[in-house]
Amino acid sequence: MKLKLILSYATYAVIFTSTLAAQTKPQISYFELKDVRLLPGEFKHAEDLDLTYLLTLDADRLLAPFLREAGLPQKKESYTNWENTGLDGHIGGHYLSALAHMYASTNDIQIKKRLDYMLSNLKNCQDANGNGYIGGVPDGKTIWEEIKKGNIQAGGFTLNGKWVPLYNIHKTYAGLRDVYLLTGTPEAKDMLIKMTDWAIALVQQLSEKEIQDMLRSEHGGLNEIFADVAAITQNPAYLTLARQFSHHDVLDPLIKHQDKLTGQHANTQIPKVLGFKRIADLAQDETWEDAVRYFWESVVTQRSISFGGNSVSEHFNPTDDFSKMVHSIEGPETCNTYNMLRLTKMLYQTDPQGRYLDYYERSLYNHILSSQHPEHGGFVYFTQIRPGHYRVYSQPHTSMWCCVGSGMENHAKYGEMIYAYKEAELFVNLFIPSRLNWQEQGVEIVQENNFPEQANTTLRIHPKNHAANFTLHIRKPAWLKKEPVVRINGKVQKTNPRETDFITIKRTWKKADRVEIELPMGIHTEQLPDHSNYYSVLYGPIVLGARTATEPLPDLLADDSRMGHVAKGVQIPLRDLPILSSEASTIPNLVKPIASKPLHFSLSGLRLGKEALTMELEPFYKIHDSRYIIYWPQATEQELAGTQEKMQRDEQESLRLNTLTMDKVVCGEQQPESDHFIQQLNSHAGVFDDTRWREADGWFSYILKKQDGKNADIYIKYLTEEGPRTTEIMVNDVIVGKLMPATATSDIKTARFTLTQGLEAEKQLNIKIKGADQNRSHKILEIRILNNQ
Repeated sequence: MKLKLILSYATYAVIFTSTLAAQTKPQISYFELKDVRLLPGEFKHAEDLDLTYLLTLDADRLLAPFLREAGLPQKKESYTNWENTGLDGHIGGHYLSALAHMYASTNDIQIKKRLDYMLSNLKNCQDANGNGYIGGVPDGKTIWEEIKKGNIQAGGFTLNGKWVPLYNIHKTYAGLRDVYLLTGTPEAKDMLIKMTDWAIALVQQLSEKEIQDMLRSEHGGLNEIFADVAAITQNPAYLTLARQFSHHDVLDPLIKHQDKLTGQHANTQIPKVLGFKRIADLAQDETWEDAVRYFWESVVTQRSISFGGNSVSEHFNPTDDFSKMVHSIEGPETCNTYNMLRLTKMLYQTDPQGRYLDYYERSLYNHILSSQHPEHGGFVYFTQIRPGHYRVYSQPHTSMWCCVGSGMENHAKYGEMIYAYKEAELFVNLFIPSRLNWQEQGVEIVQENNFPEQANTTLRIHPKNHAANFTLHIRKPAWLKKEPVVRINGKVQKTNPRETDFITIKRTWKKADRVEIELPMGIHTEQLPDHSNYYSVLYGPIVLGARTATEPLPDLLADDSRMGHVAKGVQIPLRDLPILSSEASTIPNLVKPIASKPLHFSLSGLRLGKEALTMELEPFYKIHDSRYIIYWPQATEQELAGTQEKMQRDEQESLRLNTLTMDKVVCGEQQPESDHFIQQLNSHAGVFDDTRWREADGWFSYILKKQDGKNADIYIKYLTEEGPRTTEIMVNDVIVGKLMPATATSDIKTARFTLTQGLEAEKQLNIKIKGADQNRSHKILEIRILNNQ
């Protein structure tokens, strides 16, 4: 099969020599990061902080897992946290990508030295392994040999007893790809191809069924990587590999326009869809392309909230019930939005519509920018919308979560979507202060503004010769309050109101031409997608929030514990927080600008009990080290009392349990199970509606922590079912209780068992769930250790 290559990091694509499909052929091209430089503003500040964070990390500690697995001497011990408890090496892969993006964005020499050091050491590892492989997966050689022979034991977050090893090595693949495409380093290309050849050898003896079984384990976007290698090498064998690594349990329902995402681990699925899109573009596969667009529409319009994030406790919640997201302290995950923005960028390139840019901008300001602390540069994992709660930030040497890895990348590539081009046409997509070097046209564009504090932007055109002919397309965002005003060199220009996505100006541009665009912004609200009575307040694309409460914030900086990314401080009862007491349609009228404080507003119409309140709103991306509200419960005066009573009733038991809880694990939920060191033999996880569970013909166990010297109970939430189900509960090999077969139809029940004498002094408890009396265990939903003093 003959391939035609179009390659740079911004525009790389392979097109086959058949008829081009409308949605798979690139319609615009992106500028390379080296051609865009950020100017002073919020995004430049974030980039500078990220650069410091990257240089603070110890490359030798990140390299340690790779050296260990290659049998080479380690220069230092590995980092702790996720980096020495099973996901060893995943941050090292992200680090490669982040360094490559940062060097392309800044040309910083210290970043380049660090990048070269990482790459040379990883090449030594590849050479020592002798088969193309590079990885920090603990005892990886053993499990890869097992898989190669068809011995596949896959679960959602395990593969042959290891924590998502395919997901882990995907980060290494992505790092090598990014280094080559962003810096042109030939060694990175050679290493990437050798590692991809290793993957071909890994699965060449496996059947399609065996590969699909393997793909039940989280594997990142390996299909995207292998498609990229096809583009780089012009070798269709790698595109075949990409298709082999495409998970049909996810793809096939999307092809049929069936949304079966509820209950699925969100960031396991999104990278797979990135791969579907990449393959669709290379192979001009309109069926796969249509499936991707259906996925994007479903996630963005039905599953995403005002700041662009999605999921609760890492999983897609039902589209008709966001109550769990409102109550949870584990709201949308930053990695999800990182990958949704990557997907949006791919879709916009082949279908340049304004709605993609509206989502991209909203998510960039309100989730990605807000996920970095503006002083120490730490990253956020969960951005919950539970009113009155707060967020936790990473530290460079303690926190090795996935959202640290993607976070390092997020703030190193802000220049990638500001502009795009098509021959002699320039698209201004985002209003971020920046300097563009448009080499093909011999033009420099300087964008200056104080957006969003001031609702305008200015473009200064500097042709390198006397003049330049090109067409300028300036984005018309969906949030505009009225038609924008455009001035060229101070003179108002006529614009066409029928132009829905862009204002188009075609002319001969001369040196120092100045284009000023007024972008009228206004207050509007956005309801939760399930149409429940929770509203977010926005000014243009900017989500506004309010600082609230003074209760302690005990863990703003994460330690190296496996659950250090969760803000575990006291949860304020929702009944003790303000409610908007008005008709929903009148909420914008309650928001008034504060004259002395740009982008700050007063919000009236609030009630706390019988007291009327006014609170101050500000951009959410500026709220840090504080409890906050970004979604407000709403009720009319007539509904107020009933709403407050319902809020209290709904939360009463859960808050009581949370107060008593020393530790808990949600069974069948990927990250909590991993963070509690699950072990299992013949157990199975599943989901019904939005409730996850785990059952066993054999057993499964977790390590939970207990406060020293405290008396404690074991709390079990489980599903009863008709039929022979019997469950034995063991703690540190001592039987503490038993769940007997049900005599009624399915129902959710709870049981509580007191720890036997001698266990109260333990700090760490191994809780094992076993099927008993030759029966399968019950479906276990949740296990807690409760203080019973």
